[in-house]
Amino acid sequence: MMSASATIATANRASVSEQSEEQKMVKKVAVSSFLGNFIEWFDYASYSYFATTIALVFFPSGNHTVAMLQTFGVFALSFVLRPIGALFWGNFGDKKGRKGALAISIMFMSGASFLIGCLPSYAAIGIFAPALLLLLRMVQGFSASGEYAGAATFLGEYASTKKRGIYCSLIPASTAIGLLAGSTLATVMTASLSSDALTSWGWRIPFLMAGPLGLIVHFIRTKLADSPVYASMTEALDDKQQSASTTKSVSPLHELFQNHFKTLIISFGACALNAVGFYTVLTYLPTYLSDTVGVVDAQSSTITTICLVLYVALVFGMGHISDMLGRKKVLIGACVAFIVLTVPAFMVLNTAQFWPVLIVELAMCATLTANDGTLSSYLTETFPTSVRFTGFAFSFNLANAIFGGTAPFIATWLIYTTGSSIAPAWYMVAVSAVALVAMILSHENTDKDLSRI
Repeated sequence: MMSASATIATANRASVSEQSEEQKMVKKVAVSSFLGNFIEWFDYASYSYFATTIALVFFPSGNHTVAMLQTFGVFALSFVLRPIGALFWGNFGDKKGRKGALAISIMFMSGASFLIGCLPSYAAIGIFAPALLLLLRMVQGFSASGEYAGAATFLGEYASTKKRGIYCSLIPASTAIGLLAGSTLATVMTASLSSDALTSWGWRIPFLMAGPLGLIVHFIRTKLADSPVYASMTEALDDKQQSASTTKSVSPLHELFQNHFKTLIISFGACALNAVGFYTVLTYLPTYLSDTVGVVDAQSSTITTICLVLYVALVFGMGHISDMLGRKKVLIGACVAFIVLTVPAFMVLNTAQFWPVLIVELAMCATLTANDGTLSSYLTETFPTSVRFTGFAFSFNLANAIFGGTAPFIATWLIYTTGSSIAPAWYMVAVSAVALVAMILSHENTDKDLSRI
């Protein structure tokens, strides 16, 4: 008979082994979450930073502003399917599992990006070129709509309650690193290639890279296990259905809109600022500085690169701060900061002086991290397990479809119609005010166990 001490030792070894396996799984989830979002935002960065070149390839026009509006118009229209994709992938992930939805969506997303790099130019096939570009951007948008929310949900459900903020901050950090990689590649290629080479084949390189990267992420995700939180929920539902055979399972979509509609509206309002802030500060400003303000392209790219490095460093810090202070306080602080600082910041940007512009853009970037480094954990905690993926994905992607994808287009249009180069700043202030109201109405869920909400 085994002694008591031997039994305890065996139990301890089993416990350590179980914890080790769980830690390995958390690392795999973190890596796959990072790479999936990296691919998505590397693609968006490439589209934004090569916007001028893409305008020449797909929208040849004697009017540069019209060509840029058409290019950003395709960027905006690619977001139209995001809310629909969010409902599709969210419902899939809540019913069938997080890992399955993420493993499939990454293939569509990276495949569409790869095919963009293969498209013929307007000179080769005429109007079919921009039409195919729009089609592939919409496929990419539909597929990507579950990536950010799904990765954050998956990672947040694996993370411990006390460290959920810093774990989930890996998601926005990966988006910024994707943008940083896109910005760096754009800077290097612009400096090393001629205009003709960049227009004929250079701009295709970042899109073609999405193909092999997507295959790697897909392989990793097929080896993952769904989170213990999700597994516990499905086991409980199975037991409930077995004990009451007449009970009909309620779809995540039905449950979300019937029982959590108010929460969904508040979450949408909270996401609005993130959408405008992210796409304005990190993707539109390089174009704004070069096209509107007149900053040399090389300086604009350098400023963007420096800001993205700071962003990555600060976003983890903001996630940690939100673990200590609570998500609601940090998000309210970000809203107030954007309301107060945005208009003066745009005034300084219009001086076109390198150091003042750099300092102001760094300040805006730091303010954005307070929102972006906290939002993913806030949304993960806001919805119960049964509708977490769907609620997060729909509120986040609806806000991005209305406010995020349109941000570069609206900013360009506002400047064109008003004649004021700071018109985009007032737009951001208005959206920040809406987000502030939403956050005031929200609840604090920072310390709650995800399996119980």
